[in-house]
Amino acid sequence: MTNSTANEPEPSDSLKTFGLVHKAFRKRAGLTQEEFAPLVRYQPGTVASIEQGRRLPPRVYVERAEEVLDAFGVLRAAAKYATRQPGLASWFRRWADLEEQAISLYTFENRLVPGLLQTEEYSRTLFNERLPVLTDAQIEAQLIARAERQRLLTELPNTVFSFIIEEHIIQRGTGGPEATRALIDHVLAVTELRNVELQLMPASRRIHAGLNGPLQLLETSDNEWFGYCEGQESGQFVASPKTISVLHMRYAKLRSQALTPDESRSLLERMRGAL
Repeated sequence: MTNSTANEPEPSDSLKTFGLVHKAFRKRAGLTQEEFAPLVRYQPGTVASIEQGRRLPPRVYVERAEEVLDAFGVLRAAAKYATRQPGLASWFRRWADLEEQAISLYTFENRLVPGLLQTEEYSRTLFNERLPVLTDAQIEAQLIARAERQRLLTELPNTVFSFIIEEHIIQRGTGGPEATRALIDHVLAVTELRNVELQLMPASRRIHAGLNGPLQLLETSDNEWFGYCEGQESGQFVASPKTISVLHMRYAKLRSQALTPDESRSLLERMRGAL
């Protein structure tokens, strides 16, 4: 997730409009959010977020809603104009939109725990130390946005999430011993999901394929691959097949150099016991 200092923006007019149109068609069909959600294979919370204009509707969601609600193509047309409010960095908005449609998502991090795996306390510690300083309201907005994004892990059970993170990220102890214990417990719980895999890059490995920095790769439902690399107050969206091939090569090598998922869980448990 981007480290933009801007707080999560208010819902855009286009998202609000899509939400209202969606709600009208759902009510026309005589369905509650709880009744409609399983028909499009999403959680009721996702339906609520979309109808409130807080979440960009994934393309597969729009197609399913069109079919279930017999919306005459109106939802599909409205979705073309649904965009996030300016304020979320433009170089991250495109990635965030695709992330909600991904069938595979690979993440390597050597700086901090990926946003999808963070606890609230870990995230709050990061936001509290942000420079320029954030206001209390901005911090709370960031926490809400991060928690909303973390729903992807459970709302997309058929999406494969692969994480490779450096061992030293956990060893740093961000937030103190209690926060680190809670973080490890959370990561262990999340990685029990069948679609989530975590590998630790051991501190003992002196060199590996990720020394150029963090990277992310995702595959869409159309089997297109995209990449994303983030730095200080900037991010690079990658669509070039040649560059994607290089990132795939590096990620594959990272997988072979990191501990296995079982070995990684064992190391996390030992690290927790040592706290």
